[in-house]
Amino acid sequence: MSEPIRSAWDSDTLPTGERKATAVRQMFDAIAPRYDLVNRIMTFRLDVRWRRSTVAALGLPPGSLVLDLASGTGDLCRELQRQRLEPLSFDFSFGMLAADTSAAPRTQGDALALPVRDGTVDGVTCGFALRNFVDLSKFFTELSRVVRTQGRIALLDVSVPRHPLVRFGNAVYFGRIVPRIGALLSDRAAYSYLPRSVSYLPASDAICRMIEAAGFVDVKHRQLSGGLVQLITATRS
Repeated sequence: MSEPIRSAWDSDTLPTGERKATAVRQMFDAIAPRYDLVNRIMTFRLDVRWRRSTVAALGLPPGSLVLDLASGTGDLCRELQRQRLEPLSFDFSFGMLAADTSAAPRTQGDALALPVRDGTVDGVTCGFALRNFVDLSKFFTELSRVVRTQGRIALLDVSVPRHPLVRFGNAVYFGRIVPRIGALLSDRAAYSYLPRSVSYLPASDAICRMIEAAGFVDVKHRQLSGGLVQLITATRS
């Protein structure tokens, strides 16, 4: 990994604005080759179940067109295909798209400025990326623009468990163990970013209000696996 990436995540203050966008893109380019392996190991394959629940929560009929944003190596795209939906893969990182094995149509692009016409997709999924966007309000507004009326979104990301014991165990695991797994198999700086990146996320009720303000209704938030992750769904009004 290059020095700019290390300095971005090793600083006491996490980067913001354009510096954050550049650091995130460089980081994912660097870890793409072993991204799936590290995910499976550090989540004990729970990430597979979480993605399955995310796609099921869309509740869309077979054949629906779904944008998978920050699609990475295509895990959610493959799950969309398994549930008979038609995915389009979008990611900021060329390295991630190059490692995508889903065979879904792929586009490198910024989720805050999608090259998609208004109201032309049935749904959107996004896995573990909300904390990586520079401007969440703009992201939700962009979702509202491209999703048709009565279309659906399902957004999956890390969370902070409500139960104090689970929260403590989660903090120890992701704060101490995950960076060691990352150092062994991929890059320590990148996986040290994971526990710190939660600070980028607003509280769940604030996220839901932002989604409603962007033009969605029936906004629902739930925690999965004891609060290790959160799943937010909504319908375009």
